[in-house]
Formats: sequence, C-alpha cells, structure tokens
Amino acid sequence: MVFVVSIRSQTVNAMHDPQLARRVEEASLNAWPALQQMLLDGWVLRFSRGFTKRANSIVPLYPSQQDSLDKIRYCENVYARNNLRTIFRLTTVVDSAPLDRTLEARGYARIDPTLVLVCPIERPTPIDARFIELPRGEWLDAYVRNSEIPASGAQLHALLLASIQSEHVFGAIAADGVPIACGLAVLERELLGLFDLVTHPSGRRRGYASTLVESLLAWGASRGARYTYLQVIEANHPARALYERLGFVELYRYWYRVAP
Repeated sequence: MVFVVSIRSQTVNAMHDPQLARRVEEASLNAWPALQQMLLDGWVLRFSRGFTKRANSIVPLYPSQQDSLDKIRYCENVYARNNLRTIFRLTTVVDSAPLDRTLEARGYARIDPTLVLVCPIERPTPIDARFIELPRGEWLDAYVRNSEIPASGAQLHALLLASIQSEHVFGAIAADGVPIACGLAVLERELLGLFDLVTHPSGRRRGYASTLVESLLAWGASRGARYTYLQVIEANHPARALYERLGFVELYRYWYRVAP
C-alpha cells in the first residue's frame, strides 16, 4: 500500500505557541543525541567528541535556580577536561537574554543564528517512486558524497546516528540508481524532525530536495506524525525559500555563544 500526503501552507500562528516550541526543542535534542550528556540545574551539557556544535554544547532548557556565573565557570572546566571549547546553544524557547548578556560580557562570540521551522502535515499527494530507504552505512556514504565534506568525521557521525532511539528512516531520492539527495527523518509521537538534508551540487535546482522532503513527510504521516520541523541557518536564503514554498513557518530561533 502506498501512503500519500501533502503539506499545506496554511497560516499557522506558530510564533505564539510556546507549548509546541518546547515539544519541538525536546524532540530535536532526542533526535540528534549526544554521545554523552549531563544535567545541571535546568541546563543540558552535551558531549560528542567535537562532532557538530549541536551535540557538543550547553542547552538551557528549563528555569534555573543557581547562580549563572558559577555554573558557566563549572561548565568551562568540564568542557576543558574533555578538550572541547565551551559552547552554549541559546533559544527563544526560554528567556535567554540575561544569560546571553553574561556570555557576551565574558567574550563569547555569537554565531550561526538559526531558525526552527514547523509545518502541519495534511492531505494526500503521491510519494515519489524514486524515494528509497537505505541502511545507515549506505546512507552515510551517500551523505558524505552528496555534501562533499571530508569523510574524517564519518565515524563519529555513524556513532551519533546509531544512538537515535526514536523510530527513524534514512531516506534518499535516486537518479539513475544513485542517491542524489538524502535526509534523515526522526519520529517522536506526533512530531517528525528532518535532519541532514543535502542534495549533490549536480542535482540542485531540479526539484530533488522538495521531492525528498515531501517523501520523508509521507513516511512520517503514515506513522501518525501531525507536524514536521527542521532547522535552517538564517543566512541560508535558498533553503529558506524552499521550505517556505512547502509551507514551513518560523516556530522559534536559536544561536550559539562560543568561548574565546
């Protein structure tokens, strides 16, 4: 049986839905797990041997009771022992302004402002026949090839992907039997997260990316997903234009503060 789905560019007042934003933030941390983590008074400290800032940063997730400066110093010592630079990932899900000002005063640089976009999943559209599901190893090979990044981080990437506990799929769009666009979809209850979306340079502006996203959404919808979310760098205007055409709207934002 072929399941079909589409997404609708209806007006969603997502910027004023704090409950959905918190759910998505929690689900995104689960979907992109760290190899190790610890809790500190509402903060989540994540460690993954330096592979990606997202998996090696401190995420203030819940209200804190303790002095933030003492906690910052403690975190700096912990990350130093792990030979990692101290990085904070601050979001608009919580009131990050006081901590942001403190980190700025300590010389932390603000980098990579990012949008978290969300879209409801509705109405039928056919899944593209070129969509394929791949084993993790084959998918990772395709991801490295399509993104044209060094393969040196592939081992850590594989460890992180193997740590995902929620149901997930490694999907791709094939052209002449070769995966030309690939992405990861992770399902947590009603939320479907999309990660590692990439199209080979030779296949860009040919519709492969939108076909991939729609096919991943169909996979999630067949398993009960009602909303999908993804993260995109604010300055990545081509990707933002694609997601807006597909019906995604902004839910919240995050950025990094990196120690000097």
